[in-house]
Amino acid sequence: MAAPTLDPVLRAAVDLAREAAVEVAGGPDLVGEHLGTVVEGDRLVAHQFAATAPGYPGWQWTVTLARVPRGRIPTVNEVALLPGEGAILAPAWVPWAERLRPGDLGPGDVLPYLPDDDRLDQGYEATGDVDVDEVAIRELGLGRPRVLSRRGRDDAATRWYSGVHGPTSPGAVAAEKPCSTCGFLVLLAGSMRTTFGVCANEWSPDDGRVVSMDHGCGAHSETDAPAPRSEWPAPPADTELEMVQLEPEGEPVAEVEPAETDEDAPDLG
Repeated sequence: MAAPTLDPVLRAAVDLAREAAVEVAGGPDLVGEHLGTVVEGDRLVAHQFAATAPGYPGWQWTVTLARVPRGRIPTVNEVALLPGEGAILAPAWVPWAERLRPGDLGPGDVLPYLPDDDRLDQGYEATGDVDVDEVAIRELGLGRPRVLSRRGRDDAATRWYSGVHGPTSPGAVAAEKPCSTCGFLVLLAGSMRTTFGVCANEWSPDDGRVVSMDHGCGAHSETDAPAPRSEWPAPPADTELEMVQLEPEGEPVAEVEPAETDEDAPDLG
């Protein structure tokens, strides 16, 4: 089958196509220059105009014209705003469950169930043996439909250790002692007990959070704040004193001889 050719009647109907684009766009200032024509079929041609509306760079108004066989009058078949080369497009649609990120879940939100979550493994089913079930369910905590898999534990450990409650946070670097020696540390059960615990000190910024054993903060149970220095000057020591006897100021007092008394007068009788 031969490819359709450009119909001369439809090719010349640029003004008709522009009028249709202006009517749909809402004004002549929103339709720019004529960009060209595209043959879409026999007696079917699309005229393209630049879209000049703010926020639509690279978009094009596409007006499709048609005519009936042996007809000389073109008619408007369709007007559409389509993206061209370099047009700004919305990102590809992503399902809600795949768009979620840690921290996005709010009150009332529910995550979809993942039957094949590789972070989880099949849990333990009761066997009826009291001793075996006691160990598996009560002591190991396996009495759930699914439990953490090895990957789930590794992911959590990596996330916790490299986060703000690990050893590299500014507070941990400045701390005098690690959490492993703090009396407020609550140990975890299972394979993570040697690396992590939960802080139970209400004065600590990590209270109620999982911390690594080599994390630390200023609320350690065995550390103390340095004694504050007094702003008053230190009193002088006795060994630094030198006794100096001072003479009274002013002119010296002349010595006065005592006056003679009757007992001291000579006997003239």
